[in-house]
Amino acid sequence: MNEESTVKAYSLKVPKELGEKAIRLAASLDLLSRSLKIRSDNGCLYVPLTRSPLPNHAEKIREALPRFDVLVQGFPTRIRPSRAAFEAVGDRLPPHLLASFPRSIDLVGDTAVVEVPLELEEHKELVGEAILEAHKQARTVLAKSSAIGGVCRVRDYEVIAGSQKTETVHKEHGCRYNLDLRKVYFSPRLSYEHSRVASQVEENETIIDMFAGVGPFSVLIAKTHVNVKVYAIDVNPDAVRYLERNIAVNGVVEKVVPILGDARDVVCERLRGTADRVIMNLPEKASEYLDSACQAVKPEGGVIHYYEFAEGANPLETAKDRLVKAFRGANRKAETFLSARTVREVAPYKWQVALDARIS
Repeated sequence: MNEESTVKAYSLKVPKELGEKAIRLAASLDLLSRSLKIRSDNGCLYVPLTRSPLPNHAEKIREALPRFDVLVQGFPTRIRPSRAAFEAVGDRLPPHLLASFPRSIDLVGDTAVVEVPLELEEHKELVGEAILEAHKQARTVLAKSSAIGGVCRVRDYEVIAGSQKTETVHKEHGCRYNLDLRKVYFSPRLSYEHSRVASQVEENETIIDMFAGVGPFSVLIAKTHVNVKVYAIDVNPDAVRYLERNIAVNGVVEKVVPILGDARDVVCERLRGTADRVIMNLPEKASEYLDSACQAVKPEGGVIHYYEFAEGANPLETAKDRLVKAFRGANRKAETFLSARTVREVAPYKWQVALDARIS
């Protein structure tokens, strides 16, 4: 049985009579999400979008649609026309093991990534073959064989089906990212975060992406804004090499500056007091770099996008308290929290959280 999940996304809300026009318009602006189902309710249609419309998009929407709203809504995902992987393997796997078949598969370019449970270890090649059968765009299936670790935030993988080639090109929000999961960290599950943060950036801002990886925040910001400067820092040499390629491929050479090094050292030596906005997507260790983030922000203040793994009954309040104390220790003040949300549960009672804080 193929289960339908719900995903939160930006949407274009219009009266039903304007629905067809709104869908065509969203598609022409490269905003239409084809992985989510269109919703209708009380005479209105909700058209799922891949990201928040930029100012130039909003202007074109206003010209074409007399009535509309942009909202964040929950949308059911589209069921793939091909058989789900666990259905494809149903007659080849012992019945008592079907319940253990992994339902969560990440697609990064033409690479499928899966976590194979211990009880399916001796059937992992069969699992991989079923995934290739169900996901026709996949050419390689990787099984996670270690946790994320080390300074470079990479994990070990085993090829369990398909090509041995692990380098791929992932497309997201109109951008192309060259990467190799064996060498760099990348998660397609953060697609909404990349879009959410980019949509908040204003023209003429200077942004520091402290843990840039292959550039999903930096490149998207530069691609969707006319006049910005983004300093993209990473300590992983492989990530920076791919970042440089992605900057060139996406045509943002003049806007993104790739920097190899530890973010703390780079900020201290080159970027003190330069940023209107700092992105801290390193949930394992971001709290250790809050003093550097405060140094990076301009004296008059700015915004910090902060990610961490928080535990307890109220993880958002726990993370907020940590930030307030860290800002105070760096002679900064949290003026307001613009946003506080749980991104995903990573373990029982442990969540990845995202906080946007404006500091003075």
